[in-house]
Amino acid sequence: MAWNKPLPHPTEISAPYWAGLQAHEVRLQQCEHGHWLFFPRTHCPTCGSRQLTWRQVSGAGQLYSFTVARVPTLPEFTDEMPQLLAVVELDEGVHINSTLVGVAPEQLRVGQRLRPVFDERPGSVTLLRFTPEGSDHPGVIAAEGEPEAAAQAPAAPQQQLPPIDCKNLPALRALVSSDYSDWSNDITVTQELINQFAALSGDDYWIHTDPERARRESPFGTTIAHGALVQVLMSRLKLPMAFEVTGYHNIVNYGSDRLRFATPVPSGCRIHARYRVKAVEQLKSGTQMTLEINIHVVGQDRPSVINDLVMLYM
Repeated sequence: MAWNKPLPHPTEISAPYWAGLQAHEVRLQQCEHGHWLFFPRTHCPTCGSRQLTWRQVSGAGQLYSFTVARVPTLPEFTDEMPQLLAVVELDEGVHINSTLVGVAPEQLRVGQRLRPVFDERPGSVTLLRFTPEGSDHPGVIAAEGEPEAAAQAPAAPQQQLPPIDCKNLPALRALVSSDYSDWSNDITVTQELINQFAALSGDDYWIHTDPERARRESPFGTTIAHGALVQVLMSRLKLPMAFEVTGYHNIVNYGSDRLRFATPVPSGCRIHARYRVKAVEQLKSGTQMTLEINIHVVGQDRPSVINDLVMLYM
């Protein structure tokens, strides 16, 4: 999975800690007098001793405090809303700032028991997250974004959708609703994908293609995808259609009655889509159906693209 978020840079002092996480171990410093330390440093803040040893611990602890962040702490975290920011008190008494996974915000309570989750990131860094004891969340999140040892579910057999003849106007109009469908699959809008679209379209404006300048000057703090690119990616999102229109000889894509790029899609974020049947009309040339398709950054309520797609069944 593409990773556009900040990653730590181990120093000479902290390297054993990060090496431990790579080995799926939590390692802390302990001084000669038995005091536990975190964050890593050169001396014990309790007694001043410089005789420090790295020791493996279980990583178990309790939730000391938490914050449910519903506004991204950085633009790159848009697809992780809400962020569950936590201070975890390990059984050794040290406090670690982290994030929680595998739990809903309403299930959190101060003092609940937690266990470590090792989140492997592209490259050579593993992050330490936490999940409640008793959670079925895997203890390791593999670098490609799939939990370690997660069973690969066999592909579900393709379901036969209920057919509706394009001339059956009452049945088609019964599909019109203000309610949206379930979500489609999701895909990641990588910087590489944005660059390829920029080269194809000729729109290589720096806000899309220059991450360093965008970090300094863009109001979004990072590069963003072209609105047209996000719209085009609709073809890679499989909408969970609940019906199949039949009985036509030809379909004409009439384009869009309305197309809006409502909110930006930061590079590296995941997008998914949902739809509703907005209108069905009988025209001289056939039956016209308008689908409102909304593409969202995963975790965001407000859509990034709103597209009233018009199809004519003849």
